[in-house]
Amino acid sequence: MVLRTGEQYVEAIRNRSKVEIYVMGKEVKDVTQDPFLKPAVLSFKATYDAAHEEDTKHLGRAWSQFINEEVNRFTHVHRSPEDLAAKVKLLRKISHKTGACFQRCVGWDALNTLYITTKLMAEKGKKEYYERFVEYLKYVQKNDLALAGAMTDVKGVRTLKPSEQPNAYLRVTEVTKEGIYVAGAKANITGIATAEEIVVMPTRGMSEKDQDFAIAFSIPLDTEGIKVIVGRQLNDARRFEEGEIDGLPYRYNHEGLVIFDNVFVPWERVFMYKDWQMSGILVEIFSAYHRQGYGGCKSGLADVIIGASYNLAKQVGVDKAPHIQNKLTEMVLLTENMYSTGIAASLDAIKLCENDCWWVNPMFANVTKQLVTRFPYEITKFSTDIAGGILGTGPSESDLKNPKLKPYIEKYLQGISDYKVEDRLRMIRLLENVSLGVAFLIESVHGAGSPEAQRIVINRVYDYDYASKIAMYLANIKKDVEFKEKVEPWRETDTERTAKSVTSNDKK
Repeated sequence: MVLRTGEQYVEAIRNRSKVEIYVMGKEVKDVTQDPFLKPAVLSFKATYDAAHEEDTKHLGRAWSQFINEEVNRFTHVHRSPEDLAAKVKLLRKISHKTGACFQRCVGWDALNTLYITTKLMAEKGKKEYYERFVEYLKYVQKNDLALAGAMTDVKGVRTLKPSEQPNAYLRVTEVTKEGIYVAGAKANITGIATAEEIVVMPTRGMSEKDQDFAIAFSIPLDTEGIKVIVGRQLNDARRFEEGEIDGLPYRYNHEGLVIFDNVFVPWERVFMYKDWQMSGILVEIFSAYHRQGYGGCKSGLADVIIGASYNLAKQVGVDKAPHIQNKLTEMVLLTENMYSTGIAASLDAIKLCENDCWWVNPMFANVTKQLVTRFPYEITKFSTDIAGGILGTGPSESDLKNPKLKPYIEKYLQGISDYKVEDRLRMIRLLENVSLGVAFLIESVHGAGSPEAQRIVINRVYDYDYASKIAMYLANIKKDVEFKEKVEPWRETDTERTAKSVTSNDKK
């Protein structure tokens, strides 16, 4: 079933019998028909359509050496820097068709993270994890499955470790010959209710005392003991109105709290168990992958916002005004900064293990995400300025459709004659939902780690001592500086050092 269509994906998630999914306190049986979740289904569907549509299929497909067939790129393990760049380009492109997060990236990044992590573990002697994972990867690719990645634990009191507050972190509660039982919760999980499988990873580096929390595995969403509580978002109740204007966005993302109520996981689906020494490496690999991807999806959403802002300026006749042009130019500059760092993180990729382990450049990946924590807010500020106060106060679709009110709205909100008032209201609703929504603002700050998380990595990777020696050399304070062959004054990450030590041991 390689390369499913969007309709095949939708049909596959229609009937579930074990998982419990709740929206605003009520259980949902069919996510494809629920008005609250239907926009998320359609957004997820776009990742399948991309593999078939003429303008995206060159990016949406890749060749798998594991099954010797063409697969959807969202199930692909990156084989080169060009593959990593294709990821960023694909994310920007699909954003143009959804105007929202399409929710499949975390699962994709989880696949690539576990591929490298289990391979490093295999090269240290624990081959069973890698062998299990490769079989799982083949299964995912052959069936073109929709994955949700689940890393973030609820964490409780942030100053306490997992072993000091077990209910705040997903943990192993029982071990049998057949597998393990787990309990706990994962928070803010993107696309969870519309996924087919959950790929679970540890949320942080663990100590030996925390080894029961150092687990990675995958299970079908439709598993006994899984409960999903879908979170609220901006203007989400409008979806129940099913309108053509206020009902925007037609595609959207969702996040949820996932509860594991004593859930059984068979051994063939366990990819890390009590391997606390590798948990930090896994987190470092995943976070860099996911931060790199933000350069694609957020620049794509920014394109939508720029387009909507420009169109609204045209509708009221100010598109040629110098101050409007300056704001639009600044929005483009900020957008291309986010995108270009994501591309740089891809093309300056690092090979972590023999043959085929390509990881993004961790410095550029973290710089990408640091820009994303800032620039969307600047872009939104400019778009709000251009759109005007009507962005937050415009009449409703019901008002426009009221025969008594419609003539007044059309009379007093009319701009240039080329556009109808309805056009203006549609564009305002689009801009409102994209620019002020979770995907462009809140997710930009907290997705793939908070801003401080990236700053910690940037500070750790940059070699201040070496930069100081360069300055001392130029100031004629120190002449015996040994210049490194590497251009950038960066240190190796923990992951690079681990990979290098494994490779050197193999050669010995």
